[in-house]
Amino acid sequence: MYFSGDASSKKRVDLGGRSARERDREVLLEKARLQRQQRQWLRQQNSAALLIQKFYRGRKAVENERSKLRKEFLVTYGPRCEKVNRHCFGPESDFLRLLLFFFRGSSDVDLTTLINSSRLLLKFSRESCDLVCLFSGDEYSKMRAVADYRVERYVYCCLQAVHHNRDLFEHQSVSANMPLMVLLDVLSLLLSHELPWCGRVVHFLTLKKGFSLFRDILLVRKDQMRIPGTLPDESSLEHVIYLVSSQIGLSPSIFAQIDPRWSFSTQILSIPFLWKKFPYLKKVFQNAAVRKYYLNQMALYLNSRTDVLPVNTPHELPGYACLLGNLLEASGIILSAAKCDSDLAIEFTVIITHLLGALPSAMVAEKEVLDQVEDALTVDEEYVEAEISADLKRQITSSIDSRFLQNLVNALFGATTGTNNQSSDMSAKEVSAVGAVCSFLHVAFTVLPLEQVMTGLAYRTELVHVLWSFIKRCHGKDAWPTFSDVITTFPSETPGWLIPLAIFCPVYKHILMIVDNEELYEQEKPLPLNDICYLVAILKEVLWQLLWVVPVNASSLQKPLVSGQINIFSVDVVNEKVVVAASELMTQLRDWNSRRPFASAADFNACQATDDSFIAQAIMTGNSRALDILKRAPFLVPFNSRVKLFTSQLLAARQRNADQFMFSRNQFRIRRDRIFEDAFNQLSHLSEKDLRGLIRIVFINELGVEEAGVDGGGIFKDFMENVIREAFDIQYGLFKETADHLLYPNPGSALVREQHLQFFHFLGTLLGKAMFEGILVDLPFALFFLSKLKQKHNYLNDLPSLDPELYRHLLFLKHYQGNISELELYFVIVNNEYGEQKEEELIPGGRNKQVTNENVIMFIHLVANHRLNFQIRQQSLHFLRGFQQLIKKEWIEMFSEDEIQLLISGSLEVLDVDDLRANTQYAGGYHPDHECILAFWEVLKSFSLEHKKKFLKFVTGCSRGPLLGFKHLEPKLCIRRSAASTATEEDLNRLPTSATCMNLLKLPPYKSKEQMRTKLMYAINAEAGFDLS
Repeated sequence: MYFSGDASSKKRVDLGGRSARERDREVLLEKARLQRQQRQWLRQQNSAALLIQKFYRGRKAVENERSKLRKEFLVTYGPRCEKVNRHCFGPESDFLRLLLFFFRGSSDVDLTTLINSSRLLLKFSRESCDLVCLFSGDEYSKMRAVADYRVERYVYCCLQAVHHNRDLFEHQSVSANMPLMVLLDVLSLLLSHELPWCGRVVHFLTLKKGFSLFRDILLVRKDQMRIPGTLPDESSLEHVIYLVSSQIGLSPSIFAQIDPRWSFSTQILSIPFLWKKFPYLKKVFQNAAVRKYYLNQMALYLNSRTDVLPVNTPHELPGYACLLGNLLEASGIILSAAKCDSDLAIEFTVIITHLLGALPSAMVAEKEVLDQVEDALTVDEEYVEAEISADLKRQITSSIDSRFLQNLVNALFGATTGTNNQSSDMSAKEVSAVGAVCSFLHVAFTVLPLEQVMTGLAYRTELVHVLWSFIKRCHGKDAWPTFSDVITTFPSETPGWLIPLAIFCPVYKHILMIVDNEELYEQEKPLPLNDICYLVAILKEVLWQLLWVVPVNASSLQKPLVSGQINIFSVDVVNEKVVVAASELMTQLRDWNSRRPFASAADFNACQATDDSFIAQAIMTGNSRALDILKRAPFLVPFNSRVKLFTSQLLAARQRNADQFMFSRNQFRIRRDRIFEDAFNQLSHLSEKDLRGLIRIVFINELGVEEAGVDGGGIFKDFMENVIREAFDIQYGLFKETADHLLYPNPGSALVREQHLQFFHFLGTLLGKAMFEGILVDLPFALFFLSKLKQKHNYLNDLPSLDPELYRHLLFLKHYQGNISELELYFVIVNNEYGEQKEEELIPGGRNKQVTNENVIMFIHLVANHRLNFQIRQQSLHFLRGFQQLIKKEWIEMFSEDEIQLLISGSLEVLDVDDLRANTQYAGGYHPDHECILAFWEVLKSFSLEHKKKFLKFVTGCSRGPLLGFKHLEPKLCIRRSAASTATEEDLNRLPTSATCMNLLKLPPYKSKEQMRTKLMYAINAEAGFDLS
């Protein structure tokens, strides 16, 4: 770059080690290679030019010849075929030979000639009624080749002419004299199945992609190709397509090699809303052979995953969705005729399953089952889902109604529906039918409105009986079939028991939501009670297998669901759906069992989870599988084991708060005669952290004097019992009682207390604090209200506990045999709170919607929903918010409603004095064998349950003992001698006293049982607060 002072040129050195000569040789070789490529390209260019010129010259010569022959034709036969007679259509005449050679659909002259010749053909056929002789003369057998050839070409020319001029259907009024209608009439005439050339002509049309031409004609926007005044009859075009498509089905061997891309099923059945425009095309499926051929054809190309459907369709009307909608609308013909042919029904089910599975998973808003697992599915984020037309969605969803489901089940299982198949042998056909219906419903539950499908299956079909019979026999023989052999949508590793259970569980669960007590217990519908016990045993095995033995790989199920397609047939997805459905079904069965037992509580527990080691894994090691079982299937674990876990969780939470608030303490002065008002005003503003910390109470008696005693925990327990007793008293107006004296929120609480929602929030906090501190309170709640603590929905079978009379009336409607509309009921309900009547609509416009036999079930469940859920929704919501400030949702979800009642109030059984005695300590000279102690236990045993509870409250501040027994009472009950070793008469006349904060009983050494009984009874009935302590 810069001058160095040396004018001589430096020698260049190739660092690659190559000489200049070698480099020059490589450049020369590369230049030669490029020159060869250029020469080769020029030769190819010249060759292509020659071919194009040759083709053009050939086509030009043909066109010239056509033009020449067209002129000769018009001179010979006349421009309007006025010189044509019936012999012109025969084999000896050149009329058809010339016409078929020069005809072009794009030529107006040729179109006019074809139409005029067609009119003559129709005229001659009416006159002679012998089309065969018209085309072949007197001897068809000799002239068959010529006649068939001319007919097939003539038919194709007519179809080409209609196709090329199809826009005329849109711009001209349709009439019998319309030129194109003449051509369609000729096609109908020449394609009659009675004519000997029909098969050959149809074969020729299919080779020429005739159905593609028919599709274009049908898609013309003017769909009224039917002649006005003849609407009840099929149109000429429909008849032509029917003749062609049915001939293919009647002679399947001739058409075996036809490309499925140009068949009737792909080109015609994929037209949007086909039957709405051309309803008479459904006749194609009325013939068994034709029906079987097309279903076979569709099954073959769908199984091969070949994309044969038209691609030039609007994105909102994809071919597979249109094909599905049309097949579903024609299912009435297909399935009703398939009652005696389950193989055909299986094939049809497989086809609609493939098509339904191709729909976007978010085609409809209601995907309740998929929502359970969508957080665990992996999809392609780059996939952009095509939005399907709303009308097409409506066509598909409305077609899969109760009648369709009934026809499908009946066609698949035939005579087995409605009866219990007791045969232990399972035929291959039955296995295929079960696999087909389960595969279809597995997809339907994902992409269709779940309520619609479930209700249809529950009310109209015997699917539950069929699947239960199949599951029961397979489980009894311990031999499950492999469905992947017959249903290719499922992977080969899918267990045989997984697929039937994935359908049986949600359907049976839905039935249990709408069945009533009489049906389940008295009539034993839908399953006998013995079979329900057997089902419980099976579901236990399944849930243990899926949650403990082979749990779903959590690491592969972390990605949230985004818009796109998902593999709903993967084993992990099906596993997850079975876990959700089986767990919900077991929960429902356990709820039914708690109302009226048909099995013992232990029958719902898995034997592997009954020992202490299982719960130890959850508490000590945090075993993820054990925690997953407790979260998703807690009924597998015995109640006492779950209580231990719950207690440990509360203890750990209290310990954490004790460490954080070691030096902080909230102390409140509470007037006994204003206990709830003072508690609400002072405690309702505490934060969640303060609520979890220590709260100390100082009571003020009626005289305004502080009561004696230091709150070491006992006074607080006394405060909790008293404030809860007053707040939940029905006289206060926030709660009401059922006929069984069970508490539930007062729907009219707003009429009684202006701050009723704030009060409910505070009451939830009080109950949560009692449970958090392990204080049992005597509050018998209605189970339908306790379900709100688990954020559960109540159903019809929960109504008897609230309003037995209303329940009986609703059952009367459910089983009413007459015309319900005569009862003049509407979708409204009248609320009567404190004499104020208010009419509310159950649905929008309910005042004008009458209850009929078709919608009575919906009416019944809307009424039950209004009473059990809607009326108390605000009160329950605020109560729950307060409750969850102290008790986490996951803690309480381990328990059923009746178990939650036990957590709140303890056992309703007789107080176990022996258990209390075994866990009692002694001080001040007393010991277990002391004569005074022996007398004490005998006296306590003789007390009534009410007095035993009063004694327990006197000593501990709570009338109920710990749920797991008195060994969990902290601190242990202690009985201490309250007199010196030489007791005076004054000492013996004193009453027993207590220190509830230490669970301490100070007992004088009474000389007799009678004296001890008298003094104890007086002390426990005095209710003098803590002044006696």
